[in-house]
Amino acid sequence: MVAGVALAVAGCGRDEPRPPPSPSAPSGPDFVVLSDVDQRILTDIRYATAYNFIGRPVDGYQEPLCLLTTRAAEALRGVQDAALAVGRSLKVYDCYRPQRATDDFLHWAGQPGQDAMRVAFHPRVAKAELVDRGYLGAPSAHSRGSTVDVTLVDVPAPEQPRYVPGQPLAACTAPQAQRFADNSVDMGTGFDCFDPSSHIDSDQIDPTARENRRQLRQLMTAGGFVGYDQEWWHFRYGDEPWPDTYFDLPVTRSSAR
Repeated sequence: MVAGVALAVAGCGRDEPRPPPSPSAPSGPDFVVLSDVDQRILTDIRYATAYNFIGRPVDGYQEPLCLLTTRAAEALRGVQDAALAVGRSLKVYDCYRPQRATDDFLHWAGQPGQDAMRVAFHPRVAKAELVDRGYLGAPSAHSRGSTVDVTLVDVPAPEQPRYVPGQPLAACTAPQAQRFADNSVDMGTGFDCFDPSSHIDSDQIDPTARENRRQLRQLMTAGGFVGYDQEWWHFRYGDEPWPDTYFDLPVTRSSAR
């Protein structure tokens, strides 16, 4: 059954202010699988893997899929057209995020220890401070189905190395050559780097990374998406169909229409 919740607890990053969500659940979102709308957009759904700040697959991510509302997916296809025209492709890290996943984030944050991935995601911020400092908070636009975490990749896309649990970790704030070998262009930090250097206007990154961030934001903004200043990767579709409703469907093909 589709679930709309009246109060959502967020995952990565506090979202922009929104009106209080509606307490009534709609009949169902019009989720689609992004690859069915545009196979050219690359996907790297980190929360379905062990390479994320928790260090294991996140609750609710049953398949490594990008689910979005039809409206957001079609808009992202237009952004991909524009990106390919300048020799780059979009790659999404996260799309729709179920409420149970945001609950999982907050549960993890409240548990002592369990921070084996700290070096790769929050090397300069203690786990106990992530909520108080705003890196984990509520609510999350992702649970409304029209928000994506996204980057740019050169075309043709370099191979994306696989993470092997237990392999040595590198700080997400380190120079690109030292970080986890993501095939993204250099954005100055890794994805989900809980650090001030992830802010869109950070002066802690080099000119190449600043230009890459500028290009990503320009492409996404032209396509109707709204950025989030504290996370270079986070964009919400401005004309989202469910601005006040947070869903808890699992990330699986059966949740798409």
